[in-house]
Amino acid sequence: MVKETQYYDILGVKPSASPEEIKKAYRKLALKYHPDKNPDEGEKFKLISQAYEVLSDPKKRDIYDQGGEQAIKEGGSGSPSFSSPMDIFDMFFGGGGRMARERRGKNVVHQLSVTLEDLYNGVTKKLALQKNVICEKCEGVGGKKGSVEKCPLCKGRGMQVHIQQVGPGVVQQIQTVCVECKGQGERISPRDRCEICGGAKVTREKKIIEVHVEKGMKDGQKILFHGEGDQEPELEPGDVIIVLDQKDHSVFQRRGHDLIMKMKIQLSEALCGFKKMIKTLDDRVLVITSKAGEVIKHGDLKCVRDEGMPIYKAPLEKGTLIIQFLVTFPEKHWLPPDKLPQLEALLPPRHKRAGLAPAQGGLRGRRRRAAGRGAVPDGVSGALSVKLAR
Repeated sequence: MVKETQYYDILGVKPSASPEEIKKAYRKLALKYHPDKNPDEGEKFKLISQAYEVLSDPKKRDIYDQGGEQAIKEGGSGSPSFSSPMDIFDMFFGGGGRMARERRGKNVVHQLSVTLEDLYNGVTKKLALQKNVICEKCEGVGGKKGSVEKCPLCKGRGMQVHIQQVGPGVVQQIQTVCVECKGQGERISPRDRCEICGGAKVTREKKIIEVHVEKGMKDGQKILFHGEGDQEPELEPGDVIIVLDQKDHSVFQRRGHDLIMKMKIQLSEALCGFKKMIKTLDDRVLVITSKAGEVIKHGDLKCVRDEGMPIYKAPLEKGTLIIQFLVTFPEKHWLPPDKLPQLEALLPPRHKRAGLAPAQGGLRGRRRRAAGRGAVPDGVSGALSVKLAR
């Protein structure tokens, strides 16, 4: 039992969620609320990152489950020590940390929805992207040559420092992005700005890329397009990272290289045999049979080798198809009462009840002890036996 569920609620998972479920939930929410896509959802993105940072770490998750958010904040130094949301995002999607971002342009992360059939058979999909490219008109300068000057407001630092009094004799230093140069440390006079990019140095461009989803790829797997991300002056272009998002399948569930399905059979089929057809993910038909006399119990498993998922980079090898049988029993009163003895005569005999040792104190004493234990002694019938039979 966990003390609080706030972090689980933020990610939309149950407290019993597995590490894979937590990763998948973070992946979807982080892409949805990333500041590049939702500039007004910065606080939401921060909460999602904090929740994932705690729940993805077994030790932190254990501390949170036992003591809640307060225990996380008080851990160690006595104050919160959350990582940068952007660092968590970049590390998760393979983009490196803050230092890598300073040397390279931004990575562009996109989620690509695929079916289980796509991952089984392989598929090529086209994806339209919008990205920043260096302005051809000004060649990334932003205006006329020689028109760029150091920002006089921030002295080229790109940041402004403000001193704010928060109490008698107490001041606070606040650092903010320069409003004049937007953190660039330089500015261009409006009359000298490039007429194409307006001084931004980059323009938006639409590009179509072909994404080759290979056989055996998995949900959450990343496909990298090196250098196809946003371009920025004096920086190496970032990458385009495609993250596969598998839709749920109506029949099969994937577990590693194996496929799992549930097959309902009637009680008569479980006892007398059956022949069932299964349509595979590549449109073949498998025939699953059970011979008469081979009793199938509820929950029994049958494994079919080489009918699971293709193995990535070795598609001629496949995992196992695992079929779990669910035996459907008849409804109440499906057979007339006078036919039940005939059915019972065909079924295995009932298990005989073990005899009860005689007790001292006569019948009355046996009745009192039986009522206390919830058992019915031999020769005693009535209300007690009816209650136990329910």
